[in-house]
Amino acid sequence: MGIRAAIYLRVSTQDQSCDMQLREVIKFIESKGWLVVGTYEDKATGTNANRPMLKALLTDARDKKFDVIVCWKLDRLFRSLKDLILTLQDLTELGIDFVSLRDNIDLTSASGRLMVHMLGAFAEFEASLIRSRVRAGLDHARSIGTKLGRPIKVNQTRMVELRKAGLSMSEIAHSLGIAKSTVSKTLHKVALSEGFQN
Repeated sequence: MGIRAAIYLRVSTQDQSCDMQLREVIKFIESKGWLVVGTYEDKATGTNANRPMLKALLTDARDKKFDVIVCWKLDRLFRSLKDLILTLQDLTELGIDFVSLRDNIDLTSASGRLMVHMLGAFAEFEASLIRSRVRAGLDHARSIGTKLGRPIKVNQTRMVELRKAGLSMSEIAHSLGIAKSTVSKTLHKVALSEGFQN
């Protein structure tokens, strides 16, 4: 058996046709001598993550039902550069090649595989830069005393009730699942605003 090819096609609206994409892709596949074993066609916008035929394609890829995926253009299949890189990495691990006809990307060739590795390296470099910026921003915020993380939700009324019932600061903190310092600060504010002495 020769190389088994799966075709992925997409248009944005129901009244558009995939015929032009299909003709060009079929012509390319025939020139390679490959065998078409499945055609997957979605009618949805490129940003739409809910594309049933794309999901079917990727499921069949995991089941090794074909050797290569051919699409007309990258934006027919992928939503973003990150989506492109992650999906191509997954396909590579499965041993499935990928061709984007109009973009001249052919992972069945050495130059095509090199290009994907370069894209992955650039994406990882960008992610590393973002992580470094975030860490630097957090370190700076801490250095000037900015409190980080989500604010703690405090049930002030319940806290006052427990204090009036004679519970200690530690007991209130344990009961409400918060820090003792939070209890102390909150009751102090209550005392100032309402005249309650803790």
